[in-house]
Amino acid sequence: MANRYLIEKCLVEHCSATLASMKSANLFNMTFVDDTDIEEQIEFWNQCMKEKGIRLYILRRQENRVLVYVYRKKQLEVSLNRPGVAKFLKQYGYGSTDVEYALDRLKSRIGENNEFPHEIGIFLDYPLGDVIGFITNEGRNFKCAGCWKVYCDECACRKTFEKYKKCRDVYVRLWQQGRSVLQLTVAA
Repeated sequence: MANRYLIEKCLVEHCSATLASMKSANLFNMTFVDDTDIEEQIEFWNQCMKEKGIRLYILRRQENRVLVYVYRKKQLEVSLNRPGVAKFLKQYGYGSTDVEYALDRLKSRIGENNEFPHEIGIFLDYPLGDVIGFITNEGRNFKCAGCWKVYCDECACRKTFEKYKKCRDVYVRLWQQGRSVLQLTVAA
């Protein structure tokens, strides 16, 4: 199963902050060999990660590529219920901040047109002010850029970016030394 190694690599390289419970979610794109294999692999990882509080969810499928959202449900619930988030998401047709509902709505928004729905930043733990700033400024006039474009608290975001980078570097090194993704994943 070639996809199994590829998913592990993506989890470590793109989702280490979520595996470490530093943030509620991450995303990665992946090319797969055949449909059956990717479905089996996602199910396999969901079973493995269940006790750790992590879930993999396919947000988009295009030809032989998938966009996989990796999240911690309890942390995502907290993110979606931050002050101002429900009101903000309502503008984009989100009738609720219930995790399953919101993810289904996000998935349908991704499929609606070719533009990526910028509210996805909320689902990735980006500060609300930065998500709004990105939308308002159409991606321009930011203070700095790292995991996202920063419009509000540059100092705090730079520290967060550095923590995420350090986490990723450590996780990649440990994985390359033989630690499994499960061993690297912090329990819920």
